[in-house]
Amino acid sequence: MQIHNLIILDESGSMNSIKKETISGFNELVQTLKGMKERFPEQEHFISLFTFNGEGIKPRLYKLPVKGLKEIDGKIYRPHAQTPLFDAIGTSVTKLRDDLGDLADTNVLVTILTDGRENASREYTGTQVKRLIDEQKQKGWTFTYIGANHDVEHVATSISITNSITFKATSEGTAEIFSKERTSRMEYLRKLNENEDISSGYYDESDQGQ
Repeated sequence: MQIHNLIILDESGSMNSIKKETISGFNELVQTLKGMKERFPEQEHFISLFTFNGEGIKPRLYKLPVKGLKEIDGKIYRPHAQTPLFDAIGTSVTKLRDDLGDLADTNVLVTILTDGRENASREYTGTQVKRLIDEQKQKGWTFTYIGANHDVEHVATSISITNSITFKATSEGTAEIFSKERTSRMEYLRKLNENEDISSGYYDESDQGQ
């Protein structure tokens, strides 16, 4: 079973205050996925990381096996400029969709992390992104939205994402949300392994630790 972990990460200027924690959180997430190979040997994990700001959408990692993946650092992740959120989602999801095609026995988990609202997209509108997400959810893709400094639930539901969670854009808050994300991801993978429903409740604490 192939599992593609698509991370869409805000690299706009406001993320600078939590740059260190964001880099650390991503690297710890990769380590968690590496550890999943022992727990669920039949799962083959791949990571794609797209960062975004007013200068463009950047595929930092793309469809790379988790095994042997190196850590990212401050040379790769350098926050500045604005927040083209819709362009980032549209570009990255469309690329992965087109490249995966109808590959059998494949699951996709898309994670969006941003500390601000959309303010700079030129290619995609919210309506277009919602349509794209609806289409991929029909194919079994799972979407999650992690946000700060805006009405996270409203923005997420407006583009058809029901798995959303708010974090405080501080050092402590960022570390906490990445810890929560790792726990939720492990539970998601357990459900996949046991053929349980993964369509909703990604951040539902009542499901975790079972």
